[in-house]
Amino acid sequence: MVFDAHRHIGVLPAHPFYGGPPVNPDTTARGTVKQLLADLDAEGTERALVIPNYGVPDPDAAFRLNDLVLEAAQADDRVRAGLWVSPRPADAERTAKALALAGEPGVRALKLSFLLGGRPTDPDCRAPLDAIFAAAERYGLVVHVHTSPGAASDIDEVGHLVEWYADRVPVHLVHFGGGMSGHIKLAGGRFFDWIAAGKRVYTDLSWAIGFAPRWLAAEIERRGLGHDRVLFASDQPWGDYAGEHARTAAALAGSELQARVFRDTFAALYD
Repeated sequence: MVFDAHRHIGVLPAHPFYGGPPVNPDTTARGTVKQLLADLDAEGTERALVIPNYGVPDPDAAFRLNDLVLEAAQADDRVRAGLWVSPRPADAERTAKALALAGEPGVRALKLSFLLGGRPTDPDCRAPLDAIFAAAERYGLVVHVHTSPGAASDIDEVGHLVEWYADRVPVHLVHFGGGMSGHIKLAGGRFFDWIAAGKRVYTDLSWAIGFAPRWLAAEIERRGLGHDRVLFASDQPWGDYAGEHARTAAALAGSELQARVFRDTFAALYD
């Protein structure tokens, strides 16, 4: 059985990324619950954490999809909902409306990303972050945070959220740092230091560069901790389910970690 700890629902408007023509690069985006469930059936995915699709520089596009995520979670027990929230002060009203849904059946996570603005160390973002993590603590939710190298999503920035909040709230660092520098910072020590310090920190291996899954698995075995902190995630439609599954399975082949990564840790964290 496979449990997917990070995938999206919703179709975004075309956008002129990087100065080019308007495009829709997320070609497998699903706009309905029926389509999402059909994908789960085809893959054999038994559980999935589903969050609003995002990527265009318009927070409204993501906030509007919270209702669709809730619909999916309440339509099928395989789906767990992650609600879109924002650290930007300009999004305070929309985030408050999202947090008002945090106690709805099927909600298991709050999703935030600094790709659409804000920064963990920006003093103006601290009050919105405090409110998001307070709601997560109140309802027993995970905070799901995008990571990628450089700028506000770098692990040097996002890591502050672990230090400030992960004593009380589980923090899921998506993409294991998101690239070469993030992988090395985390697997080289920081991820394990946080676990040893009692931080409730988790990660997934979507987007991981080739060496990273094997290295992380080896470090978990060598250090004797972290077995219960890594999840499988496809990041559909920005990731590729078949590719993510094959890479993770190959890195964990013959390891006791395989059942934990593909199923058990999700069950403990999101079920």
